[in-house]
Amino acid sequence: MTAAGDTLLIVFVIAVLAVLSWRDLRARVIPNRIVLPAWTIVLVSQVVLHPGRWDEWLIASGVAAAVFFVPALVYPEGLGMGDVKLVGLIGAALGYAVLNGLLVGTALAGLFAAALLLRYGSGARRLTFPYGPFLAAGAVVVLLV
Repeated sequence: MTAAGDTLLIVFVIAVLAVLSWRDLRARVIPNRIVLPAWTIVLVSQVVLHPGRWDEWLIASGVAAAVFFVPALVYPEGLGMGDVKLVGLIGAALGYAVLNGLLVGTALAGLFAAALLLRYGSGARRLTFPYGPFLAAGAVVVLLV
């Protein structure tokens, strides 16, 4: 049952991350009505599927969100509260591997930013792009590898 439950949870997480990425790309928002229930479902599911690791899911989820919360407060134009909640969801999905997912996502965003700099030169510094899809992609890579 745990293998089937894990598979269903992974499929659910990937589907939610795809929807959230699409919304972030389209409207530059990660909707609370999607991310908050998904975060709860994933956290509860992880605790039910792996009760001996309940602390890992809570710590990874909470610490990841807290780490992103500070920059979101300091520079809200650069990092939104939706990103903070998304990272909490990713922490619930990946556990302590959240660091790997965030590193992959940040590296992908960095490559995209470098491509913008190559394309537009110094004017690219004024451009913005949604960070959520990159974070989601990093999480999917870690989930599937």
